Amino acid sequence: MSTELHAVMPVVVLLVGLAVMAVALVKGGPKQPPPLASINEPFKSVDTSDLPPVERYTARDNVSLAYRRYAGAITPARGSVVLIHGSSASGESLHTLAKALAAAAYDVYVPDMRGHGESGKKGTIAYIGQLEDDLSDFIDALQPAGPRTLVGFSSGGGFALRFAGDARQMAFDRYVLLAPFLHQDAPTTPASAGGWANIGLPRVIVLVMLNKLRITLFNHLPTVAFALSPEAATRLTPQYSYNLMQNFRPHEDYRANIRATRQPIEVLAGANDEVFHADAFAGVFAEAGRVVPVTIVPGVTHIALTLDATAVAAIVNTVAERAGEAAFS
Repeated sequence: MSTELHAVMPVVVLLVGLAVMAVALVKGGPKQPPPLASINEPFKSVDTSDLPPVERYTARDNVSLAYRRYAGAITPARGSVVLIHGSSASGESLHTLAKALAAAAYDVYVPDMRGHGESGKKGTIAYIGQLEDDLSDFIDALQPAGPRTLVGFSSGGGFALRFAGDARQMAFDRYVLLAPFLHQDAPTTPASAGGWANIGLPRVIVLVMLNKLRITLFNHLPTVAFALSPEAATRLTPQYSYNLMQNFRPHEDYRANIRATRQPIEVLAGANDEVFHADAFAGVFAEAGRVVPVTIVPGVTHIALTLDATAVAAIVNTVAERAGEAAFS
């Protein structure tokens, strides 16, 4: 190899690498998966005629974000519960559970997480960590009565775990995780989350590399698409940007996230969950060094965990028991 060729090779390799990265960024996004009936269909039977009106609070960036409030059946309430919806959804999806908790005398707050529903630009957020900041601003603005419980479903359960391992975790007395998404490589997660999500892996790989170099210019690009029906896609959030995908879940080292928790945590999942392996949750938490109570509700699928009468009763009982303990701890 000549001296000239030897000298130019690193430049050629660099240019080829940059070209491959550029193609991955442009062409390597998620593909739309076919609609998953087990996720889309159950909500069609939910009566939302008594849905509370949307209220708003102002986040630290002066953006007005949406939430709904369900007043407890008695005054004063037994405490408060903040419900975090799942991926692609909005707070409206937790209407059945919210009503049941309010009937059990809890003040219930259900935000549309930024990037969903009526909060912010659909499918994206400004930076990774903005959702934690929003939740902190929500608590500061609304001052929910104690004891406080944060309940998250699916990706919202993963985010609740993320917050439970955060420096601000003491904002809540208890955490209840409903079939939580922990990590794509966790033993609880089958490939593609049972067909619910499609990841644009080439784009994600490049964005991970760029973010390690603190280059976040392309974090607004879509990196995951959800198996919504065409009808649902017009109302919900069919894709997430890299920022939102990385924030609405636990941290990448989810085991360290679990180890960082100090407040009481409980997990519930349906025995017939088709999105996650329900029987693996206890082992994952134990392996990470945190033994938590895990309740498996017989005969219940993923979405039914928040809709089925038996499952909803189990969640209400869990919140009541744990909140009662928190009040005297």
